[in-house]
Amino acid sequence: MNDLEDYFEKNDKRQINKWSHYFEIYETFFAKYRNQKVRILEIGVFQGGSLQMWKHYFGNNAEIYAIDIEPRCKEFEEEGIKIFIGSQSDRNFLEEIKKELPPLDIIIDDGGHTMNQQKISFEILFDSVKSDGIYLVEDTHTSYWIDYGGGKKRNGTFIEFAKSLIDDLNAEHSQQKRFNETKYTRAIKGIYFYDSVVVFEKKLKKKLEVKMTGKPSYIYKEPYYTKVTKAKRKFEQLLQFLRIKQLLFPKD
Repeated sequence: MNDLEDYFEKNDKRQINKWSHYFEIYETFFAKYRNQKVRILEIGVFQGGSLQMWKHYFGNNAEIYAIDIEPRCKEFEEEGIKIFIGSQSDRNFLEEIKKELPPLDIIIDDGGHTMNQQKISFEILFDSVKSDGIYLVEDTHTSYWIDYGGGKKRNGTFIEFAKSLIDDLNAEHSQQKRFNETKYTRAIKGIYFYDSVVVFEKKLKKKLEVKMTGKPSYIYKEPYYTKVTKAKRKFEQLLQFLRIKQLLFPKD
């Protein structure tokens, strides 16, 4: 049991609602920020208990910000904690908050968990996270709940949106003219999928380069299937465009 989970289990202050397996994920990505000058934004205040938990965990140097649509949550402000009242699906509201926020080390989306809320918040606030920072989205199992707009492989869910960013992450390697790099290609270092949680690790990436060192052990010849006729390659490009699986090249 790590310190965060220990605090949660012993909590007798404001209410906190968390899945038990979240604490290991928090520890993995948040531990390096403890007792540092860290700036955090949590979307979703609920009863205010998690804000107290973050304050205890990160220490006195932490600056904690929060967003919630419930006006009563403003009462949970205290030294080191500032709360904005508004909807996380309101683009104008988020743009205004973005102007007031300093560069952030961590954003935790534990808000309303609907598809629009999660996607709109990410699209607007991701830029507020510093390089080497973390954007963590909780309760992504709602991407499979019909009342939240979810469903397996359903267009518009946050999980499908997050999956698409895997392509953006690898866009530098694309050989397709219609598949180009986006702002996420250079900004995201890694994407981590857990049960009910997606974590985006941010880091400004330079242009990638491949190197080879050491002495060769034998004369290497390119595989035969890398040498194909123009006609076969054109056919394969058509299949690629139509998203039909590979037919001409070997599958081993």
